[in-house]
Amino acid sequence: MKNSAPSYLKHHFLIAMPHMADPNFAQTVTYLVEHNEQGAMGLVINRPNGLSLADVLEQLRPDEEPPARCQSLPIFAGGPVQTDRGFVLHPSGTSFQATLELGELALSTSQDVLFAIAEGTGPRQHLITLGYAGWEAGQLEAELVDNAWLTCPAATDILFDLPSEQRLEAAAARLGVNLSLLSAQAGHA
Repeated sequence: MKNSAPSYLKHHFLIAMPHMADPNFAQTVTYLVEHNEQGAMGLVINRPNGLSLADVLEQLRPDEEPPARCQSLPIFAGGPVQTDRGFVLHPSGTSFQATLELGELALSTSQDVLFAIAEGTGPRQHLITLGYAGWEAGQLEAELVDNAWLTCPAATDILFDLPSEQRLEAAAARLGVNLSLLSAQAGHA
């Protein structure tokens, strides 16, 4: 058997296969923020949770009326871990109190990024989530072996430019896959 270095999927999309039974991930596309020997962390990018940035700002600053445009900025259910914690994925170049540079993208977790977005001084492109998806060491690799996910390099146009309901199909199309043509039955040849 050939020895090879592990293949990590940071800055890739995880596309749930049609037979995905876990309700947290069925019919989702997840952006992998990190993937290494210790595990993986990602944000589900196509599942709005029904809240808007205005709803979040009303909680953070109850004495201030949020700008009207914040009503149309959706908050996404980023995953089942720490669902009370916010994460903002945006292009790199702008740093906030808590920003992790990821290459062409950055992840900010401090409230100042939300206030900047609300004021119109924050990143123009952004994806705001509550919660994240996490995998322990080896867990994601096992799920990949079990054919739970398709993977492809992430694309910022899918992250920021497409309506959320089009992101899953668009990510699969990057692989030339039409998910509606795949069987929901798992099997092995």
